[in-house]
Amino acid sequence: MIDLYYWPTPNGHKVTLFLEEAGLPYTIHPVNIGQGEQFTPAFLAISPNNKMPAIVDHRPADGGLPISLFESGAILLYLAEKTGRFLSDDLRTRNVTLEWLFWQMGGLGPMLGQNHHFNRYAPEKIPYAIERYVNETHRLYRVLDQRLRGRAFIAGDDYSIADMAAYPWIVPHETQQMDLAEFPDLKRWFDAIAAREATQRAYAVGAPYRSDTTSAEARKHLFGQR
Repeated sequence: MIDLYYWPTPNGHKVTLFLEEAGLPYTIHPVNIGQGEQFTPAFLAISPNNKMPAIVDHRPADGGLPISLFESGAILLYLAEKTGRFLSDDLRTRNVTLEWLFWQMGGLGPMLGQNHHFNRYAPEKIPYAIERYVNETHRLYRVLDQRLRGRAFIAGDDYSIADMAAYPWIVPHETQQMDLAEFPDLKRWFDAIAAREATQRAYAVGAPYRSDTTSAEARKHLFGQR
């Protein structure tokens, strides 16, 4: 059994995408980031960076004590190695998958997160910041669109943890001021993942936890910490 510490954000959705695809049993422990629950001592013992998602695997492959992990990319890699799924054993395909997983962690997520912040959360509209991150979002969409040209998925023919990492960040494309029609290969890929039954289950799991994170109280917890 896996305990998933979760809130329905792009990073949270990455993990439910994997768990639903793999059919692993899990229990959700909601971490309401708009109410500051990510700062509780119990959660910090699992995720010292006070970010979700995090997991605790009570049945690790070595048969030892439970293993806890934070950082969504590390969780995806761990689950792929635990199950032997969504990460190829082929040397070249495996390394391509990891390249694009780290591309998402180091680029797509952080830059689109800044897009979200200045477009949706910032208490004042800063034109330079909005233009900066909308432009960078467009560039990253173009990179992904070009990568998907002639490929079903990011690493090749098979769905992988690279796709699970990237897809949730494309879901709010309208908020990011992106038009998927400009990126035909990315749109084809996006639509194919959206149609998967496991994707639909993963997003349904998060529906009961959705809440407004734009209030002054929520912004204090999300962005006011030193």
